[in-house]
Amino acid sequence: MKFSLKNKWVLITGASSGFGAAAASAFAAEGAKLLLGARRIDRLKKVAAEAKKSGAAEAHYCALDVSQTSSVNVFFKWAKARLKSQPLHVLINNAGGAHGIDTVAEGKDADWETMLQTNVLGILRMTRAALPLIPHDDGASIINIGSIAARSAYAGGSAYCAAKAGELQISRVLRHELFGSGIRVSTVDPGLAETEFSIVRFKGDTKKAKELYEGTNPLVADDIAEILVWVASRPPHVNIDEMVVKPVDQADMGKVFKRKKT
Repeated sequence: MKFSLKNKWVLITGASSGFGAAAASAFAAEGAKLLLGARRIDRLKKVAAEAKKSGAAEAHYCALDVSQTSSVNVFFKWAKARLKSQPLHVLINNAGGAHGIDTVAEGKDADWETMLQTNVLGILRMTRAALPLIPHDDGASIINIGSIAARSAYAGGSAYCAAKAGELQISRVLRHELFGSGIRVSTVDPGLAETEFSIVRFKGDTKKAKELYEGTNPLVADDIAEILVWVASRPPHVNIDEMVVKPVDQADMGKVFKRKKT
């Protein structure tokens, strides 16, 4: 039987845009209660308001920077006050992203450190803090947002590929460490998806970001959000271990079909 998300608490990181904001809307439509975190509080406020309109039983938001342990600790103090001893049934570790496309020879410490802090250490910090709140044997899920970059290397992607490979291995390790608890652990790994991801990666160069998708039919945030809800709502004995999601126009990293302009 499908696991009902109605009135279940769902925590989403990186919820101010992209996959996170779309996930907030999708889980809201299931009647879930939302705890939303991200750095851009003004955008979080709008996402929470839209979630309430979409059917969320509750939607709360708080500033969160997963790259800082102090921020994670403050966020969870806030979250516990909202939960009021109720369990957290779904944790969506979505915060992350790529910064730059430099080769190793030209790489910048700031970019490398940001990618590893958010995509790897951020997941570890959030999961460590959330685990005491997640019930055993009650259909709960930890869903990490990965990337096909974890599985396929490409020039200019050293730190990002390493970071997402780290996310993949953390997900696999958690399945061993939570074995017998009834807590489900999944990784959803998208391919080419049109969100703010490329704008961030290209450091605000919207023209370059747009060119990446020209002539293609990429994934969009709602595609991934729908999948996240599906993963979390499987019967409690079913775990979707790893899911790779690509648009039809993508065969592999760097192999994307582009239609000629007419």
